[in-house]
Amino acid sequence: MVNGEKSIILYDNFNHMQEILIKKLHEYIRENNPDLLLHLEEEGKVTEYLSKKISTVDALLNQQGKEQSAYIIEETCMDVLTQDLRPSKFNYISKVLEEDFEDTYQQLQKSGTLKFEVINLINRYQPVFDAIGFTEENEDSKELKYAITGSIGEYLEQQVSMKM
Repeated sequence: MVNGEKSIILYDNFNHMQEILIKKLHEYIRENNPDLLLHLEEEGKVTEYLSKKISTVDALLNQQGKEQSAYIIEETCMDVLTQDLRPSKFNYISKVLEEDFEDTYQQLQKSGTLKFEVINLINRYQPVFDAIGFTEENEDSKELKYAITGSIGEYLEQQVSMKM
């Protein structure tokens, strides 16, 4: 194999891995951070965001075929790419709704509005997450759970009183 051919193959692998990571990151955001995806879609910046995020792991991608296998590099890259997206506020609020407001959760799920209501709750109670500091280390904090549960309870009471 000529030296130029080898660099073309590595370049193709690099581009292929970037494409895989873009798809996986997009899927991860769609599942775990739909609030972010909705914001990016409204701004028309999904592709730009994904491309910028992927460029942050270019050095790891360059290791492909040199030191580690592709799947290990892919896993490592996804861990780096999703680090600032964890923990998921969407999953957290969904879980609180499901556990502590089961009837409401089921109604929202049946009506097809669960995702949008959870996004509304994330936006509405972002200051609560910021004040407590929502991190992987404290996502199981009772203080956070009580604050979010209380806030959701107040929100749901307001919604009921507005309908009357």
